[in-house]
Amino acid sequence: MSRKVLVAYASKMGATAGIAEAVGAELERGGHQVDVREVGKVGSIEQYDVVVLGSALYMRRWRPEAVRFLRKHSDELRERQVWLFHSGPVGADRDQPQKMPANVERLAHRIGATSAMTFGGRLEPATAKGFLAERMARSDLAGDSRDWETIQAWASDLNAAIHAAEAAPWNRHLS
Repeated sequence: MSRKVLVAYASKMGATAGIAEAVGAELERGGHQVDVREVGKVGSIEQYDVVVLGSALYMRRWRPEAVRFLRKHSDELRERQVWLFHSGPVGADRDQPQKMPANVERLAHRIGATSAMTFGGRLEPATAKGFLAERMARSDLAGDSRDWETIQAWASDLNAAIHAAEAAPWNRHLS
């Protein structure tokens, strides 16, 4: 039995969107029907059994549109399997887990989601937006810090948890 999965994301420079695409592809390989969409282009989530939400993480904050998504759909998300991820650390910090912002942590707790998985980000001069990002992109922090093997392994774990929840529907938040 396959599940209908939404992988929604909020990305500033495209790195989080790339992670969302990779997660979606892995879940499709697991036999699920997957839609990967920018959070601003998601209307209803009624048709989805599972939601994976990712946000770029800047200055320890999620993108505002990702936070709005959590608030807008919090009642519906309580009734679904939900996983969160954020991306952003670059350079030496790329492998360090980042705490969820307090507002996101409260919303995650409200909907029954576990803590967000942290993935490294990407910072390149060609896509950097804003004074600080542009300056950082000209430093030793520049480059692609995403670890595709870790991303694929996490998505594979999600796939296993979704299948386990199908077998034990009374426990929707297996991780």
